[in-house]
Order: sequence, then structure tokens, then C-alpha cells
Amino acid sequence: MFLRRETVLATRPDEVWRVVSDPEQLPRWWPGVSRVEEATPEAWTTVLGSPRGKAVRADFTRVEFTEGERLIWRQEVAGSPFERILASSLTTISLSPADSGGTQVAIELDNRPRGWARFAPLQFRAAGSRQLRGALDGLETLFGGPRP
Repeated sequence: MFLRRETVLATRPDEVWRVVSDPEQLPRWWPGVSRVEEATPEAWTTVLGSPRGKAVRADFTRVEFTEGERLIWRQEVAGSPFERILASSLTTISLSPADSGGTQVAIELDNRPRGWARFAPLQFRAAGSRQLRGALDGLETLFGGPRP
């Protein structure tokens, strides 16, 4: 399942880059992340709140990085609670100057479902869409909302 959402923020690309490229900043804008542990620029663990109030850990590895423009990270699903529903998961964040000023931000999810998730494509797609919208909403909150 591939999803892409984008927005234009009312700030410079370098300001947005400082936030999106730093795993420690994820609780400020990525939905469901309560904290980040053991973060380096190459790998980190997020602690997510589950609907039942339990903490769930998710490990990530940076797989591509173009300073100021593009960042790709992979969720390490093997041996995790996510292994039941995901075969693989990649997130791509791309930034570029917007024609009207500000920053064009695009976030893509490339999730390969496993198990029951293969048979519930509408629910799987809806969850991914909510995640992307939540991430963009978080960035819009941090940077003053979308540029007109």
C-alpha cells in the first residue's frame, strides 16, 4: 500500500528540515509518539501509546538521507508486535521550496501488509491516511499552519 500526502508550510525548508531529520523531535509532530529512546541519526526507538493505554515500542533505521531534501526510514518489523500485520514499512519525507514561499512537504508511506491486514485493505489504507494526516497536522501546528 502506497500513500502520499503533502502540504505547504509557512516557513523555510531549513527550519522544517531541522525538525523532521531529528528523531528526538518526533513526539512534537508524529502522531502517537510519546517519546523517543536510544536515538542516533541512523536508528531510534519510538514509544507509542496503544488504544488500551499500553506502551508499544517501534524500532526505526534511517536508510536514505539527502541533506535538506529527503529522508527515508524503515520500521524494523521482525520480532516486533507489528510483525503480525506488516511485512515491511518505509516512510519518506521530502522537502522543497514552495513556489508561493515556504516549504512543500510530502510524506509517503510504503507499507506491505502481512497476515489479516492483507484482507482488510480499506482499514489498512484508512489507518495509513490517518497517520499521514496526523503527521502533516503536527507539522502545521509547529510551523504556523499551511501557507495560503
